[in-house]
Amino acid sequence: MMSSPSKRRDIDVMRLMMSDYVVETTDDKINEFIVDFHGPKESYYEGGVWKIRVKLPDTYPYNSPSIRFINKIFHPNINELTGGVCLDVIKQSWSPMFDLFNVFEVFLPQLLLYPNPSHPLNRDAARLMIKEPKQYEQKVKEYCERYAKQETVTTENDDEEEDISDEDVSDVESVSSEEDDDSAGRADP
Repeated sequence: MMSSPSKRRDIDVMRLMMSDYVVETTDDKINEFIVDFHGPKESYYEGGVWKIRVKLPDTYPYNSPSIRFINKIFHPNINELTGGVCLDVIKQSWSPMFDLFNVFEVFLPQLLLYPNPSHPLNRDAARLMIKEPKQYEQKVKEYCERYAKQETVTTENDDEEEDISDEDVSDVESVSSEEDDDSAGRADP
């Protein structure tokens, strides 16, 4: 028998806090926190560090967490303005059997390793990736250098992005879910 959603949420958050990830709670709420996420090795994002805002719904783990990048990242499937991520894949495949480690150990690394320019949230990134791959690589690296270096990732980034409301992020997620479900989550090699 599965434990209550609130107990499961508390356990998952505590496990994440006790791991190698840096986790900061916001306003002492256990359902909302920020995690430092390092770009995966052997990707254009290697060496970058992003602050990821995580909000757990009251129905977690039965419903997936909401995630967004706080500091800027150049990626076809991440909205540059809001940090919103095309969450179709995680929402479609989410199961109460998953936990927060799946988000940080599987979903986000795959998102950065295998961008999908055919269903973009950042059309400029998608266009460059398809038509000018070398320029795309250079721009990703410029963004990493400017916005995602360990020493530059501070709470100032949090303050700059606070103007983006949750409704804006929800709009990004709902727009992405209106697209073709079959190809929205598939990663291009």
